[in-house]
Amino acid sequence: MRYSIRRSTTPSPKNGKMTSNSNTPPPGSTNNNHNHHHRSDNNMMNGYFGQTASFLTSAAGYMRLPALASTGIAAILTSLLYFKQKALIYPSHMPTNSRTDIPRPTQFGIKDFEELVIPTDDGEKLSAYYIRGPRGGKNSDITIIMFHGNAGNIGHRLPIARVFINMIGCNVFMLEYRGYGASTGEPDESGLGIDAQTGLNYLRERAETRHHRFVVYGQSLGGAVSIKLVAKNQERGDIAGLILENTFLSMRKLIPSVLPPAKYFTLLCHQVWPSEATLPSITKIPILFLSGLQDEIIPPSHMTQLYNVSTSFSKTWKTFPGGDHNSSVLEEGYFEAISDFIADSINDAPVTETKSQL
Repeated sequence: MRYSIRRSTTPSPKNGKMTSNSNTPPPGSTNNNHNHHHRSDNNMMNGYFGQTASFLTSAAGYMRLPALASTGIAAILTSLLYFKQKALIYPSHMPTNSRTDIPRPTQFGIKDFEELVIPTDDGEKLSAYYIRGPRGGKNSDITIIMFHGNAGNIGHRLPIARVFINMIGCNVFMLEYRGYGASTGEPDESGLGIDAQTGLNYLRERAETRHHRFVVYGQSLGGAVSIKLVAKNQERGDIAGLILENTFLSMRKLIPSVLPPAKYFTLLCHQVWPSEATLPSITKIPILFLSGLQDEIIPPSHMTQLYNVSTSFSKTWKTFPGGDHNSSVLEEGYFEAISDFIADSINDAPVTETKSQL
């Protein structure tokens, strides 16, 4: 398979202890203990994070609009659920100009990166960024694969990628779904699954990354994409961790929250994303759960239940009392939790296996 590089600035599992995390309590409680890492990037870009979170929250709220309409209008919209659900679930045009206005890494001081166009087996072309972290560090062989939520594009998440490379010292691969940003095609559940697998295959074939450890990171819809990808690929041994932020049990179980009038018609939803059923099959990969307790789109109980059904040998739970659906990334301790997860559950995973009582 041939890949297109639009721009390059530089040529270029162990057994573990099953735990609810000794540093973080199980669902229902919170813990503010964490190591204090350097946060200059966080502080410097806090304003942009806030702006990004604000308009992404507005876009995510697009799914809730029918619930605010009159009963009659809501009934009509509910009757159209089967035919219009893709437009509700995948609002790739939101915020305005998201298909054409795509921030680039240079806008955030990121210099060592490549812009890629990666073909899929079904004929689509996916845009992507591959961003290199510092060379020679302890995490230089780790690449975080980022899957974003249902609105915006990969450029809107570049501030997060910058913190990853500067604070954790890893590389970052940002793949754009079909029908989003500059990628071709139209989004749906099957297609996004193909896209995620295509991205992982690309990294496995790429000389620079074929021996890397991959940490799959998914926010909201991206969490469902991540769960599906990791469940399918955990036996290969190159996926070292899974990070889930504010994701849902399944699209059918989410509908009553975002579209209340349609709660009796959830079986009409053909974009299923059955994460609750899929997640228990992931047993060999450490998982970090990041839950914003003020999430106004996906009830925090979805994350709690996902944690509870997980059978991973090592799972870590972290809550953010002030975090809503898109602003959890702004909360104190967010990146520290990820850094600690990589240090404790990936780099220094224990070799004894015990069971925890939740």
